[in-house]
Amino acid sequence: MVSDAGMIKPTYKKLLLENKIAFEENGHGAGLIAKAREVIKSPGIPDTAEIISTAHAANIPVISEIEFASRYTTATIAAITGSNGKTTTTGLLAHLMQQGGLNATAAGNIGQSFSRIVAEKDYEYYALELSSFQLEGNYDFRADIAILLNITPDHLDRYNHNFDAYANAKMRVIQNQRKTDAFVWCSDDETICRKVEQFMPKAKQYRFSLTQKEDQGAYLEKNNIIFNIKGETFTMTLEELALQGKHNIYDSMAAGIAGKLIGLRKESIKQSLADFRNAEHRLEFVANIHGIEFINDSKATNINSTWFALESQYKQVVWIAGGIDKGNDYSKLTELVKQKVKAIVCLGIDNHQL
Repeated sequence: MVSDAGMIKPTYKKLLLENKIAFEENGHGAGLIAKAREVIKSPGIPDTAEIISTAHAANIPVISEIEFASRYTTATIAAITGSNGKTTTTGLLAHLMQQGGLNATAAGNIGQSFSRIVAEKDYEYYALELSSFQLEGNYDFRADIAILLNITPDHLDRYNHNFDAYANAKMRVIQNQRKTDAFVWCSDDETICRKVEQFMPKAKQYRFSLTQKEDQGAYLEKNNIIFNIKGETFTMTLEELALQGKHNIYDSMAAGIAGKLIGLRKESIKQSLADFRNAEHRLEFVANIHGIEFINDSKATNINSTWFALESQYKQVVWIAGGIDKGNDYSKLTELVKQKVKAIVCLGIDNHQL
């Protein structure tokens, strides 16, 4: 049975009726939880919600949709998480696998739900984007390749403004991994370095960095990315990358490492990293009007992603920003804004902080 606190969209309602799935809308019935053997929770619903608290009190398992779907596939799964760059890296890796001839797709926090794809057309390989909210409800889920891009303050309102709790949620991407699995992570991120020491991953580790050489993984040397994986080394210049900017170098490194671990040829990886087209709303060029470039980066919803977006610009910026504050420290942007921004247009509820 499906239960929604609000109205269910007509398209979804039609799908439920066609598949003879019972549902309720505009509120959760009092007796619903009492009849449930298991609850699959939407990632946007916190554990503090009454319906979830009731389930926990009754010892009814509450899991994520990712956990549920993973029970019904034997595919190779590369799980991607991080505060920023998840969607780009997921799209990149799916592109690499598809161009490399694999029966692969992207799923999770991107496009259609994982469970729907598994039910309708199960693939042999998944690039699976996972948010911290989705990771919270995973218990038996295991990634063959876990990718952790970065951990910076985001969604702290969900975690009672406790950054460590948020970081621990991100580290759930490596739970249940075995020695035969792989963990790909950014060694330039101080929080990840600290958490790796704390959690002591069982999987084989592959690191990527812009500041130091890595024996297994990828690193930057002058203007070249050096991939060094399982004894095989290959190089790609920054100019060859389809996605430019510091943050996209990290994403390309992570996707390239995962692609090689899956077994893709280095020539195929390089070609795919060179011809990839990014998702909408991520430093997306919109138009050039009278010499003024308009760039849509509306997916930059936290300090770190905003910093990288501004850092990648070579012209003075009129920055249109605002929204609902999630507990971020905006002072970290001060010096960069002085360098890059000539005017700020503030929108949204919490624009006074900007």
